[in-house]
Amino acid sequence: MITDILLAVGAGLLLLIGFLGTFVPVIPGAPLAWAGLLLAFFSNLCNISLPVLIVCAIAAILVSVLDNIFPVLATKKSGGSKAGTIGATLGLIAGLFIGPIGIIAGPFAGAFIGELIHDRKNTDRALKAAWGAFLGFLWGTGLKMITVAAFIAVFVMSFK
Repeated sequence: MITDILLAVGAGLLLLIGFLGTFVPVIPGAPLAWAGLLLAFFSNLCNISLPVLIVCAIAAILVSVLDNIFPVLATKKSGGSKAGTIGATLGLIAGLFIGPIGIIAGPFAGAFIGELIHDRKNTDRALKAAWGAFLGFLWGTGLKMITVAAFIAVFVMSFK
């Protein structure tokens, strides 16, 4: 019984830290939240089925991948050239090493610089592409929040 309580409390903490990680870039939100569901799966206080756990694992992986792809796709969608798209990608990679601010600003700065390399005179296009990269970051963050909120709902509803 004590083990079940510890597993459930640990699951709740991981889910809360996972939700925090949806907007704090250095914390892997969806994977941590899924780890919380995994702990809950082993607690007799919760009733989470293996198929639900597997679907949530797939969702966590998918949202984590999409979160990194959205800034690049949004740059392209907002009229960015190949140079802007490459810049957003390189900015994202560089931002990973800089920290939270770098992860947020990296795609924006990379798309802007890439567009300026492509066409120095068209700063409007460069800003539009950079804005697209930032919106892509926001979409990824929103998707992570929705996914982790769904994980929290699964956890809360799983109690016997």
